[in-house]
Amino acid sequence: MYTYHQQILDELAGHGLSPRPDTPPQLLRDAVRDLYKYEIRRLRDRLLAGDIPKREYAGHVIELRRRYWILSVPTVLWTDNP
Repeated sequence: MYTYHQQILDELAGHGLSPRPDTPPQLLRDAVRDLYKYEIRRLRDRLLAGDIPKREYAGHVIELRRRYWILSVPTVLWTDNP
């Protein structure tokens, strides 16, 4: 059983994830990573299609990374459990 920190639960909810107490943190991290990869590919596709000017692309990537800050937190820090 895992006891997730409220800030982690809030962030996961922002990505449409609501873990149960028996959901392993790594499973959730993998799901968030998959969402991030989907969005970064979509962003790249928009760049290649000309929807985003090249000079603005880096700003979009930075914003995307800010939205997925949870990926920079080791999963051992997501819960009170060792």
